[in-house]
Amino acid sequence: MRKQIALTLTLVAGLTGCGMLPAQLASGGEEKQPQQATAQQSDATRESAAPTVAAGQSAPPEQTEVIAGREVKAGGADLLVQITGLRRQGRVATLTWTVTNKGETRWEMTSSLGDTPLGLGLTVGGVSLVDSANGKRYRVAYTGKYPSAKCVCSDYDVFTEPGEELPLHATFAAPPADVTKVNVDLRTLGVFTDVPVS
Repeated sequence: MRKQIALTLTLVAGLTGCGMLPAQLASGGEEKQPQQATAQQSDATRESAAPTVAAGQSAPPEQTEVIAGREVKAGGADLLVQITGLRRQGRVATLTWTVTNKGETRWEMTSSLGDTPLGLGLTVGGVSLVDSANGKRYRVAYTGKYPSAKCVCSDYDVFTEPGEELPLHATFAAPPADVTKVNVDLRTLGVFTDVPVS
């Protein structure tokens, strides 16, 4: 029991010392961007850093209503991308979406949705929310730091077969309450504009 308490205190102290617990996020998720990610940023928007959260987050609630969607071609495959929710819950927001392989060719995803500088290649750790009105980009939340970082998001297999539907999710620091729409940047799957935040 003492060992468990000591381990828990060490983990909390380590995360607190790095300024990465969600309680330390400024309003709207404005946390200092980690150096590993900063080196890869080339857009003009200010970055709201990927917040780091405690491990053991539960899976997001299942959402089925399609609020944005379109057919895209990626990696030689014909895909249907449907955003099924962007829900604000306190200081975090959870994005849910599905990718359905509608063609006859398997989709080789590789690390196209990941964040390779943080070692989050086969995850959706590279997707982001863009608040164009305030010039901010919100990165996926993660636990720890490189090389042991884990995102609060879906991971996936390298291939998505024809006919397969892939449910995905990612958690972010929530935009301010007055932000009702954001752009969702799904990287190789494109940018979905004016997605409502509920």
